[in-house]
Amino acid sequence: MDIVKVLEEKKPEIDAVIERFIPRKFDENSLKFICGEPRYEFSEEVLTKAICEPVWEFLDRGGKRWRPALFLLVIEALGKDPKEFMDFVLVPEIIHNGSLIHDDIEDSAELRRGLPCTYIKYGTDIAINLGSLMYFLPMIAFMRSDLDERTKTRIYETYLQEMINIHFGQATDISWHRGMGSDSITERQYLQMCAFKTGTLARLSAKLAAILAGADDETVEKIGKFAESIGIAFQIQDDVLDITGDPKKFGKAFGNDIKEGKRSLMVIYALSHAPEDKKRRLLEILDMHTDDENLKREAIEILKECGAVEYAKNFAKKLITETWAEIDELLPESEAKKKLKAFVDFLVEREY
Repeated sequence: MDIVKVLEEKKPEIDAVIERFIPRKFDENSLKFICGEPRYEFSEEVLTKAICEPVWEFLDRGGKRWRPALFLLVIEALGKDPKEFMDFVLVPEIIHNGSLIHDDIEDSAELRRGLPCTYIKYGTDIAINLGSLMYFLPMIAFMRSDLDERTKTRIYETYLQEMINIHFGQATDISWHRGMGSDSITERQYLQMCAFKTGTLARLSAKLAAILAGADDETVEKIGKFAESIGIAFQIQDDVLDITGDPKKFGKAFGNDIKEGKRSLMVIYALSHAPEDKKRRLLEILDMHTDDENLKREAIEILKECGAVEYAKNFAKKLITETWAEIDELLPESEAKKKLKAFVDFLVEREY
């Protein structure tokens, strides 16, 4: 199954849904739909420039849209028609992109999807406000829906918990970048950070899908745990691609994680397995937060020499294999289930 083709086919459908809720240009009706009746008067042109234009400039750059695709695949694998729930693909995709806009500010990144980051292009003030708005605005899809109150309550509680989790993950990651306890991180602490950070939106996508499909609480949690593992494995592969992938395909600056001083799974492994002189040198380079290409390549060579890259790749594959086994019996045999499995394998083995 060609998962790249599936994602490419889904992208226009997903973007069409997003555009219904966040248009490319605000008018009075679209603002009333989002904000309610104005007490005074909307500034339509200003809000378009501060919200619509930077949102769509960012979305039009690309992105895989894999979280909404996961949402639809889980619904289908649980025996429901995904077409009935298309409006809700907005939620994980917009929250995800809002988190990227904030991440780039926090990391002082320069490129995102091959172009200057939103805060560089539009200003830090616009980007901070926009990223925050993108955490909340997608919930309009549920607020304006005709779902029953119990389902809405389950959705709101899930959303709030996951949004708390994602900030705890980011807080941990930022602190490590700044050197707080970064030389003694355990593998399990790293995995928990990923579960909170990258695992959160995968978990949210799958749990929302399971709730909408009418699954019981136990099934929702198991599906969520499986999706969390997808998010962790995706992050591990992202870290691998940062130092081994083609920057033109990957859409980020080469070795950006080295510049950030990121304590990835590969770095944690190297600090336990590389010779002492190599460990010291790796830490020295990471703590420089350097843009020097030669220093980046030196750090990457240390990771490769001690087997850290292969370890990370194998860890991601094993994690997915183990967690798939936990939900295999939950999902009835179907083409949808086969698509879901192929989709998960693609995310972990992708090269961009």
